[in-house]
Amino acid sequence: MGGVLITGYRSGSEIYFYYLIIGVLSSLLYLGYFSYMESSRGQTLGKMVMKLKVSGPDGTSNPTMEQAVRRNIWVATGIISIIPIVGWWLGGLASLAAAIMILIGINSDPRRQHWFDKFAGGTQVVKIG
Repeated sequence: MGGVLITGYRSGSEIYFYYLIIGVLSSLLYLGYFSYMESSRGQTLGKMVMKLKVSGPDGTSNPTMEQAVRRNIWVATGIISIIPIVGWWLGGLASLAAAIMILIGINSDPRRQHWFDKFAGGTQVVKIG
């Protein structure tokens, strides 16, 4: 076996460190993906399939990187998972609350903008096809 002893026991600090790394990395990856794709192309892969595009406040150009980060900051709620014991529950509830805010905001606004679009300076998702 090469001298490797495998046990199922992990210390509290090892578990916390694992969730810390996973929470930070997943938040950065999600936020980076959405922000980069929307600022460079105006679309994520899902928006390409759905024939949707994010426009900047001027209504024609792609959002800037700052606007895209502000628009998608809600995807970073996974960072809450670093809180010991209750982090995964709180992170999930925060993501759910953000999704509900988006659904309610889109359907109650005449320009179909949710709160995060307004926070980003007036970005908007438009149908392109």
